Amino acid sequence: MTRDPIRVLVVEDGEEYTRTLGRFLAGPFVFTRAGSGSEALARWREGFEVVVLDMRFDRVPAEALLGDLDAMAGRFSGDRARARTFLEENQGAFVLAALRADGCRLPAVFSHDFSAQPRRWAHLERLHAPVDFLADNATPGQVSACLERLAGRG
Repeated sequence: MTRDPIRVLVVEDGEEYTRTLGRFLAGPFVFTRAGSGSEALARWREGFEVVVLDMRFDRVPAEALLGDLDAMAGRFSGDRARARTFLEENQGAFVLAALRADGCRLPAVFSHDFSAQPRRWAHLERLHAPVDFLADNATPGQVSACLERLAGRG
């Protein structure tokens, strides 16, 4: 008996995760890219089982970043450049927060190594479960096992 492939929404501002995942994990998975938080919000209801989130978005225009740049600038003494950098470096968390606020309960995995940030990771788990993370150097076997587990197939 063959199973349907696991449909994964990959939210990234480039294409390297979608290409790499498709190259090394094709078969039991189908990967679809969303290039911004807005696109992820528009597409998450299309029958996906898991969301993969890039953490850093430094290739999108400021207006495409989720999060309030003006409010964030207030946290950085009015420095809009530092605020934008913060939004870029943490965009994956902003995208997941927006997805959760929109009713998305799909399991999500960050492509970011939180092992050196246990308090931050615990906070993200509390806010956004079910979640997991994988370092950029995760092996195809580790990625596959994580996605299968999150999709309830592992």
